Amino acid sequence: MIFVFLLVFLMLAGAIVASIFKDLMNSVIAMALVSLIASILFYFLQAPDVAMAEASIGAALTTAIFIIAIRRTKRHEE
Repeated sequence: MIFVFLLVFLMLAGAIVASIFKDLMNSVIAMALVSLIASILFYFLQAPDVAMAEASIGAALTTAIFIIAIRRTKRHEE
């Protein structure tokens, strides 16, 4: 039970950090961390099918799409 509370705390902290970061790449990585923690929590809640879907779509595919989109745009600093 303590491990679940620790994961929820890390998930909330990751979501706050993702919204605070100014750099989009760092925000995407923090968002991927939140999604990965959510998939671990789904596994602990006895939903392995939802956990696998969240890990593959939420953490992997969405992160890859965001990274590709960020890389194809010009940065403001340039």
